[in-house]
Amino acid sequence: MENFAEIVGIGPAGVISITGGGGKTSLMFHLARQLAYSGKRVLTTTTTKILAPSVEESRTLLISQDPQVILRHAKAHPGPGVHVSAAAGHIPHTEKLQGFPREAIRTFEDSGEFDWVVVEADGAARKPLKAPAAHEPVIPGNSTIVVALAGLEVLGRPLGEEMVFRSELAGELMQIPQGETITVPALARLLAHPSGGFKGAPPQARRFIFLNKADTPELQEKGGEVALQLKEIAPSVAEAVIVGQLRQEITLHRVYPRGE
Repeated sequence: MENFAEIVGIGPAGVISITGGGGKTSLMFHLARQLAYSGKRVLTTTTTKILAPSVEESRTLLISQDPQVILRHAKAHPGPGVHVSAAAGHIPHTEKLQGFPREAIRTFEDSGEFDWVVVEADGAARKPLKAPAAHEPVIPGNSTIVVALAGLEVLGRPLGEEMVFRSELAGELMQIPQGETITVPALARLLAHPSGGFKGAPPQARRFIFLNKADTPELQEKGGEVALQLKEIAPSVAEAVIVGQLRQEITLHRVYPRGE
């Protein structure tokens, strides 16, 4: 099977924004590795908050509130195949980093210093599923690709904060009460809803759904059922639904393109 970048059809340059829950940070650094390996210059960053990356995730971390300072330091790493991470600052008494406002992402893209800017554009409190609050997700307006994530391990589990971030809002989008079992149709309704993971995505952005944690044949099959539900209730919500597993590396089990 093609790798994730090939499936998405990543071009020469642009901005990828990642929303939802259940593996955003892992997908961001995975994409960065793939793109840098192919010779691209890559910046990974956030418009929300993220844990400081490990050395394995990113060897170069730049911190400044000023995007121009980030760009000047990035020039110290010339040549192709470079991966740099950046954040606006450390959040005191935590291991987290503060992200940049949306306009900074445009500054990074317009600079030409990077081929690709990969942005974690949402927060989910490490839960596999979420519904966005009014101020979420924080998708840059210059995003060329938006990937919405959800973890398949929520299927069969009761709706609540243990598995779902902002579960009250999620229940409204899924049309189920707190404590009721999350089913394939309920998950599809959340993913398809205009107030779901693609809320606020720019019209020009290409859209993909990644269903993570397909750790068993049963969950892989359930991922296919979610894709079929989405085809029936919202056939244009995304170019493709990708079913796979994100760990240290990514395993892709099946791709369901729109219309197939």
